[in-house]
Amino acid sequence: MGPTAGARELGTPVFLLNLKSYLPALGNGALTIGRRLQHAGRRFGVATAIAPSAASLETLSRALSIPVLAQHVDPFDPGARTGFLVPASLSATGVAGSLLNHSERRLPPPQVREAVNMLRASGLVSVVCAGSLAEATRLARYCRPEFLAVEPPELIGGNISVSVARPEVIQGTVRGVRRVSPRTQVLCGAGVKTGEDVRRALELGAKGILVSSAVAAAQDPARAIAELMHGFKS
Repeated sequence: MGPTAGARELGTPVFLLNLKSYLPALGNGALTIGRRLQHAGRRFGVATAIAPSAASLETLSRALSIPVLAQHVDPFDPGARTGFLVPASLSATGVAGSLLNHSERRLPPPQVREAVNMLRASGLVSVVCAGSLAEATRLARYCRPEFLAVEPPELIGGNISVSVARPEVIQGTVRGVRRVSPRTQVLCGAGVKTGEDVRRALELGAKGILVSSAVAAAQDPARAIAELMHGFKS
């Protein structure tokens, strides 16, 4: 199944899964998890999207009907760019867009804005990550991305969700982003592990979640996905 027009759009509330480079989520593992996420989204009636490693982008974009995003993109035109992932390469393979400025792949703000603009010019979506309420508000005003995921770095990969440990960050980010960039949707990241974490994030005003290790490093990814899905239906 190839990419469709709908595959380029992220619905809300959205379950966005970042596979990072966890060993179980590389190669065929990425496709297996992607199919499980797609199936669960249909079963629960939840919008889903997945961000695999660069090596799996084209495979997943061709095999899945849900949006596939890059984990990072470099804000440069095609050309002599050895080792770079340029926006034009995403649109050529049916990828829906890209994460930007993740805590593990930070960019200077001018490069974030340039990448957002280049993605938008190609009809691709941007999910910009921020580590604090203040950074989220600054980037929303400066870049105006379609989505902004707030992820306090100290909670990433942990067992306590930002929606539980620091709910004021979610509430404040939603208010701040809405004030400076009304069309930007806020996602909750960092430490989201359970359906209850998801439920609380949505109650606080988030329009979805950005999850990684809870699924990509889980012994049973399908079970982990189902657990998180229940939070959307509470």
